[in-house]
Amino acid sequence: MRKTEIVPWTKKWEESYRKEEKLLNEIFINELVDIYHIGSTSVPAIGYAKPIIDILMIVKNIENVDIYNDKIRNFGYEPRGENGISGRRYFPKGKDKRTHHVHIYQIGNENIHKHLSLKNYLLNNPEEAKKYGDLKIELAKKFKEHTHQYQKGKETFVNELVEKSLRWRN
Repeated sequence: MRKTEIVPWTKKWEESYRKEEKLLNEIFINELVDIYHIGSTSVPAIGYAKPIIDILMIVKNIENVDIYNDKIRNFGYEPRGENGISGRRYFPKGKDKRTHHVHIYQIGNENIHKHLSLKNYLLNNPEEAKKYGDLKIELAKKFKEHTHQYQKGKETFVNELVEKSLRWRN
């Protein structure tokens, strides 16, 4: 069973992202449009995060991503299809001790805009980022054994941040 582990922000997360970015570029070379480090590990001002690197990939054609399932599986990723989000392909790495989550969308998907807006908003609003980090710590203590409840506890706050980020960007 996975546990909710929150640790202080570290530069090592950027290094881990860069290593994986290189690998993913090689795997998806014919489909890849762009790739980004997203999520709490990409925003130092949050201060704390689960030590899981979230990666956003933008591809030319989402249907073609499935062709690479066997290849990406060789590097420890588990193809999960849309996994509850229409138009996405999701690949966690590390089974119960996750290290990476790859979220792939076709160019033009609205979720790309949401992910990047949120990251940029938090990078430019460190006080909001800190509030998010404080919430993470509080929820991780409360739901250490229940990752789904931890996620649910963040949901409203994160949705509000996304809305603020979209207004801020516009």
